[in-house]
Amino acid sequence: MVGMVILCLIIPFIGTSLGAMMVFFMKKEMNEKLQKILLGFASGVMIAAAIWSLLEPAIGSYTDYRMWLAPSIGFIIGVIFLLLIDKLTPHMHMNNIEEGLKTDSVSKSFKMFLAVTIHNIPEGLAVGVIIGSFITGNINQEAMLALSIGIAIQNFPEGAIISMPLKETGLSKIKSFLYGVASGVVEPIAGALAILLATLVTTILPYTLSFAAGAMLYVVFEELIPEANEGKHSNLATIGFSLGFIIMMILDIALG
Repeated sequence: MVGMVILCLIIPFIGTSLGAMMVFFMKKEMNEKLQKILLGFASGVMIAAAIWSLLEPAIGSYTDYRMWLAPSIGFIIGVIFLLLIDKLTPHMHMNNIEEGLKTDSVSKSFKMFLAVTIHNIPEGLAVGVIIGSFITGNINQEAMLALSIGIAIQNFPEGAIISMPLKETGLSKIKSFLYGVASGVVEPIAGALAILLATLVTTILPYTLSFAAGAMLYVVFEELIPEANEGKHSNLATIGFSLGFIIMMILDIALG
């Protein structure tokens, strides 16, 4: 069991690293159409994971009024948590729009790195609480593996999305790759913390599940979907979203 837990914890990080590796194979900047598809795809995966892997088990933990109260409380706290991180951390998105605390002491490339790192925190939390659910006997191994694989699939395009723009800022391919890999390190760290919390205090598991869902959906609606629909080719983002949603839904239902 320990081996499977460790594997599921690092699979998403592997997805990010493989995506960042695309900087060595793509000679020019990422095609705008491909970028739209990948952003939509990542959004679809995260929304499906939030519903079936996180919110549904949280709701099913109770049979009384807590079946709606606990997920609602956890969800709101998750949104507030990411909102605070978003507002307090200086970062820059692919459209060169800066958010968070304004500072000139942080380079453009590092601000872009921080933007993706923020995205990865809720994904790490999601994997961690699901692993915690498995350890405490609330879900099966297949459901744990399904979410881990699903997050890894959507991390692949995210890894490419961070490494390619970094190269365009003037960083070498190796540095751009390392930045992309480093942005994924936060996932196993956040995951390990979530595992510890979920296994030590099992009574709050429904809250931690919905907390991760709220944090993930904050990222989707605050960052991914607006960027995916900005400018031309938004229809491609919709197609990517549909594919990502269906794939994650199938993984959750078939393996859960």
